[in-house]
Amino acid sequence: MTLQPPRYQRVLLKIGGEALAGNKEYGIEETVLARVALEVKEVQDLGCEVALVLGGGNIFRGVAGSAKGMDRTTADHMGMLATVINSLAMQEALEKVGIQTRVMSALVMAQVAEPYIRRRATRHLEKGRIVIFAAGTGNPYFTTDTAASLRAMEIGAQILCKATKVDGVYDADPVRVAEAKRYRELTYIEVLQQNLKIMDSTAISLCMDNGLPILVFSLLEPGNIKRAVLGEPVGTLVHGGHT
Repeated sequence: MTLQPPRYQRVLLKIGGEALAGNKEYGIEETVLARVALEVKEVQDLGCEVALVLGGGNIFRGVAGSAKGMDRTTADHMGMLATVINSLAMQEALEKVGIQTRVMSALVMAQVAEPYIRRRATRHLEKGRIVIFAAGTGNPYFTTDTAASLRAMEIGAQILCKATKVDGVYDADPVRVAEAKRYRELTYIEVLQQNLKIMDSTAISLCMDNGLPILVFSLLEPGNIKRAVLGEPVGTLVHGGHT
């Protein structure tokens, strides 16, 4: 049986921290980690190079911390450390299924992660390793969505896949509005003009300026990562113009 070749040869997969929590209110759901690891392995077996960025909202969210009176810079650094915890957990899950994995941190913590160096990251990918980018950009006031956009362009990814708890982008909150409409495609400008909360405006603008498409889909649906990499219709595609 011949495997279907992937549409994208190199992708950056952004997974929200809340998605890692599964049905828990906070923390990490081990079954979610294990399933994601198996799906990433399946994608890698197709010949696709995969890098990951994990959010930290299941452990700590910097904006929420600053809203409660904490210094924003301190709160954001705590959020970055939360992404390192998630990254180490994901590394463990991936290595359990036989995938060589490297965690590269934007904050220096030599005992647990390599420092982020772009050329080293691309070399890891070329050697068939999964690379997990931790600690955001290393700077406060920037989200992990912005970090994902930045790292995707630095490594030459062909698409930024954002896996969330929702199966795409809607014109209203589908949890609160039963008749909310899901978009199949959107342009970057439409996302910004309609203030659709799929990523912060900095991340969207960064992708728009560099022509990096964004695919938003549900992590909760098994097989969606593979469908995204194969180019099958899933979720919502954000790009420069309708084709």
